[in-house]
Amino acid sequence: MSLLEITPPEYDIEIALAYATPDNVTGAPIYRHARCYLHPDAAACLARAIELAAALGLRIKIFDAYRPTEAQWVLWNKFPNPEFVADPRRGSPHSRGAAVDLTLVDASGRELEMGTKFDDFTPRAHHANLEVSVEAQRNRAILLGVMTAAGWDFYRNEWWHYQLFNARQYPLYSDSALKAGLM
Repeated sequence: MSLLEITPPEYDIEIALAYATPDNVTGAPIYRHARCYLHPDAAACLARAIELAAALGLRIKIFDAYRPTEAQWVLWNKFPNPEFVADPRRGSPHSRGAAVDLTLVDASGRELEMGTKFDDFTPRAHHANLEVSVEAQRNRAILLGVMTAAGWDFYRNEWWHYQLFNARQYPLYSDSALKAGLM
């Protein structure tokens, strides 16, 4: 399998995998293990994003990265809305190790204001939503600039979601693809 584990200090990031805790949209942990993985191509783009954020005095906090297809089914069964959750029959970029959900944090580790929480499945989460504060719009624009300059594509409905431009070219991975699965 060609997924790399993303860990500090090799990557200067914070990892707070929401689906390894009950503090997510399902209200229950989906992952048994809080491990972060990406395809090597995505890991290279993440490293560049980390560098660009650091130049601004910021760091990256990851909420989710590789997501086994089994976890995608859990999300889909709870929220079968393709505007926010990829249909697992089609496959998610997350299940390919080619997507990451994240935010920016300041030097003290405080998340920058983005107008909504991660996985807020409402129109307020859309990148171009003008109902969020000017500060949140500015921070979303900074995140967008950092990530696109680092080689990521964005998803217009979720300010936190970025994926490789050619994400569908990567194979789908189930939980059994990892030696010690997430689920």
